[in-house]
Amino acid sequence: MDLIDTLNQKALKGTGISASEALELFIEGAGSPNRVFAAASGLREQFKGRNIVLCGITNAKSGRCSEDCKFCAQSSHYPTDVPSYPLKPAKQMIAEALQSKKDGAEFFGIVTSGKTVKTKKEWTEIFKAIEGMNKIGISPCASLGMINLERARELKAAGLYRYHHNLETARSFFKNICTTHDYEENVETIRAAKTAGLSVCAGTLIGMGESVTHRIELAAALRKLDVDSVPVNILNPIKGTPLDYLTPLPPMEILMTIAVFRFMLPDKDIRLCGGKEKNLRQLLPLGIIAGANSLITGNYLTTTGRESRLDHEMIVDLGLVPTRILDTCRCDMEGKNACGAASNKKKKKPLHP
Repeated sequence: MDLIDTLNQKALKGTGISASEALELFIEGAGSPNRVFAAASGLREQFKGRNIVLCGITNAKSGRCSEDCKFCAQSSHYPTDVPSYPLKPAKQMIAEALQSKKDGAEFFGIVTSGKTVKTKKEWTEIFKAIEGMNKIGISPCASLGMINLERARELKAAGLYRYHHNLETARSFFKNICTTHDYEENVETIRAAKTAGLSVCAGTLIGMGESVTHRIELAAALRKLDVDSVPVNILNPIKGTPLDYLTPLPPMEILMTIAVFRFMLPDKDIRLCGGKEKNLRQLLPLGIIAGANSLITGNYLTTTGRESRLDHEMIVDLGLVPTRILDTCRCDMEGKNACGAASNKKKKKPLHP
């Protein structure tokens, strides 16, 4: 067996390949990318089956963030055109979650700007929203900045399923991206959420000038923290932020990163998120072939995504299965729904029994 086959066999055992092996795979894979993608697809099916999970999010509180993350349009440190507004009412968040459910999402995330949520009034609305999302049958998630163990337990008691808190990049590269809080604060938030019994979603934003080695370091840290879901975002440079000058990553490098993450984290959800449409372009379906088993569908925080029906159509065209079918659809093709949704059209009675 050559290197790719050897590392595939190791990953199939469930523990994942080491950081040094991951770097070897990245280098070797440059000459045989389709073999690496095929192996990563096999790992995805081995550990996650043929189901692809969709998630929706809401930008529940926007702008005026005190942190200086160099990629973020919501930071108060940078002159961007992103709108600022206070926390949305629980009723509005629940309504958005219901629409996301109709669009086929299994999970719906409440995302707020700022280092943390501070006021009692805001927490009350968030708890109401979580309760309401559970009632309508969608799994509630939240990304509310830094939290301690006490707050994590309150969120768990309120019915939150999953807490999201990205590490963004490797510890060794973090100070190039953010100086207003320490990397260890992110780690402590993840540990608090896990200790409280919440499922944890923590991942990365690639394309910020980091090296392949930094990405592998990040994946190794996520494995050590034993997170459940790993979102992979790709930088979509926003005018006015310090990273607005960066050249987008080549699509094949993005795909190889996803594949290497699957080799390192074979049994975790790998979620293809922000920037996927703009950066992968016509190669977007290969993100799933390269190992992702989940997608954010619809819009992001400050940038637009694409219609959910297109994600469903892509999943079905790949011979895979969305975990939740669209309630409605506008893509009827010759009497069949390309995205797998149930048609709104009334079925005509057959002329003959």
